[in-house]
Amino acid sequence: MDTHADHTGVTTGTARPRRRAPRAVVAGAVVLAAVAGGAYAAGLGPFARDTGPDPAAGKQARAFLADWAAGRMPSAAGRTTNPDTAERVLDSFTAGLDIDGPRLTAGSPAEAEDGTITVPFTARMPVTGLGTWTYRSELPLREQGDGSWKVDWTLSLVHPRLSDTEKFRLEREETKPPEVTDRQGTTMTGDAYPSLAPLMTRLGGGDGTGSGARGAIRLVDRATGKVERTEATFGARTVRGDGPVRTTLDADWQAAAEKALAAHADGRNAALVALRVDDGEILAVANSPSSGFNRALSGTYAPGSTWKVVTSSALLLKDAVAPDDVVDCPKYLTVGKQFQNVELSEHPGATFRKDFTESCNTAFISLRDRLDDGELGDVARTYFGVGQEWHIGAPSYDGAVPVPKDETEKAASMIGQGRVQANPLIMASVTATAVSGTFHQPSLTDGTEDTTETTPLPKDVVTRLREMLRATVTDGTAKILADLPGEIGAKTGTAEVSDEQDNNGWLVAHRGNVAVACVVEEGVTGGGSAGPVVRGLLAAVPGDPE
Repeated sequence: MDTHADHTGVTTGTARPRRRAPRAVVAGAVVLAAVAGGAYAAGLGPFARDTGPDPAAGKQARAFLADWAAGRMPSAAGRTTNPDTAERVLDSFTAGLDIDGPRLTAGSPAEAEDGTITVPFTARMPVTGLGTWTYRSELPLREQGDGSWKVDWTLSLVHPRLSDTEKFRLEREETKPPEVTDRQGTTMTGDAYPSLAPLMTRLGGGDGTGSGARGAIRLVDRATGKVERTEATFGARTVRGDGPVRTTLDADWQAAAEKALAAHADGRNAALVALRVDDGEILAVANSPSSGFNRALSGTYAPGSTWKVVTSSALLLKDAVAPDDVVDCPKYLTVGKQFQNVELSEHPGATFRKDFTESCNTAFISLRDRLDDGELGDVARTYFGVGQEWHIGAPSYDGAVPVPKDETEKAASMIGQGRVQANPLIMASVTATAVSGTFHQPSLTDGTEDTTETTPLPKDVVTRLREMLRATVTDGTAKILADLPGEIGAKTGTAEVSDEQDNNGWLVAHRGNVAVACVVEEGVTGGGSAGPVVRGLLAAVPGDPE
């Protein structure tokens, strides 16, 4: 049957002129990923210009997008010139269209002759059970009488076509989910494996669209309901053939992953992926909460210090550093902004191996000049497949490592911040590639198309990476896994989100032929939040899958 959901709202607000004054420019765009939770403000870089839009306006715009993306509607609305209307419209737009976890990317602000400032942004709106609706809009900002900035509220800032006369409507065509089995032929249901319920209708087909749930977002006349245009369509046009969809999942690993999140995520948003090292076949995909947005495969997060696996690879590939080289680890290092280590730790005279096992941000940032500006992204793409298009058999986000816009952003990218974006799928694959030397496109179903092109890591680089990952478990920040059987290697990560949110916690690990990655939103530290989840998983399934 077809079901419908509407967005409604009205608009008010009056434009006010502002005084003109030279301002400093904030260097670079800031990525705000809500469900993903990831935003990193690089601050004023060393190459800032003397004039331009007021940085306070850009900061207010980014804060508005962060609040909207995180579902903090009263806070977002309070940053506008019409809080009551803004809160009602943002609520109805997001809830009415079943949008779960918007990902909003702010662009560079521009100043008009009348003193208003405009901040463009890209909206990626995951529609529950269907797919992601992507569009562009812009935020108008106007200076207030007290010198502060507010978003000048209009319906069109939510979407350029939203108006007093037109709104959006979500139409769903409900279809029966296909029968799904694991790699051994065991039937898997959404009741028994809750994280799979939203995914089941999206499985199958190399493009990841599946052929289950279908739907569309229509622009309709508010008065008559007449469809004016179709904004987005979701789902395949053809009907799936008879027979179950056989996946690469392992029922034991999937059950253990779901239980580990339920027991150790403490009710926070979290996600986990486990996959085989030798071929990339995915064994488990788990999300907390299990319904709605698939954080594990489609989330966009700053990977934090787990990204140091890639940074270390880039440095080792060009012999820019060796594990026994001394790379000092001070509490602070300033590159346009002040960077620091978690809990303000320091390790004077540390070796690079120690910097890795203790996850020293300042040491890694101090090595930034040994890599060219685009080199980290090139290594991620060439050796790890990050940023290439993956066809895993279900919708996924495949990562991004943009060329840094200034020295501050380059420093941030060395430690998995700035505009570096990943998710548990990507980081599990990164870990598998690091310990095997060869990238294998992850897969959930048989017959997926593989258009990736990568180069194997040299054996000496793999050996050094494995040694440092192992040392992180025996002597470093991943000691929570030290008493488990097997030669486990791991890397923890702590990723900044925003001034209003605690850090996300990360942990990646490998044991035998399995690589695992877990993120816990607002988990504060990787070892303290993601660590217990991964430990629970590995303790529950001590052997390799068949």
